[in-house]
Amino acid sequence: MKRFALLAALALASLGTLSGCGLHPLYAGGGSGAVATTLTRVEVGPIEGKAGWLMTNALNDRLQASGTPLYRLEVKLEDKIIGLGVRRDDSVSRERRRLRARYQLVDLSKGTVLLDATAGSDAGIDVVNSEYATIAAENTALERLSDIVADQIVARVALYAQRTAASAP
Repeated sequence: MKRFALLAALALASLGTLSGCGLHPLYAGGGSGAVATTLTRVEVGPIEGKAGWLMTNALNDRLQASGTPLYRLEVKLEDKIIGLGVRRDDSVSRERRRLRARYQLVDLSKGTVLLDATAGSDAGIDVVNSEYATIAAENTALERLSDIVADQIVARVALYAQRTAASAP
């Protein structure tokens, strides 16, 4: 019982130090906050290929664009599948699918690039005897990677929006 009381007292004492740690909620103000309203004013430029179609949909789902766009997100993707493991008969047993994105946030009124960054992720794929199953696994990996990379992009754009809102007069 004494141990529990000691732990509770330590926990309460440490709560007072959290306010000074410099962490602030990214989406302060909810849907009407600076970050959320900035994200709804971002349009996604066209992205080529199947990976581009998946990425466009993933970004649009997260940004929920509405109103007249103030910014455009231009994304260039690099999608590669690389064979890793080799069987005795020299056939590939394992693959890595890599999706990398270079993206720029462009201010539509000035035409200037506000943010230039990269994002990416990898996924491992087992190559099985069924070619259909392997292709299905590659497609599923691409869908997941598109979601992961889209999350990274939106998080970075949101962080940029928070920093510019904080520095605005």
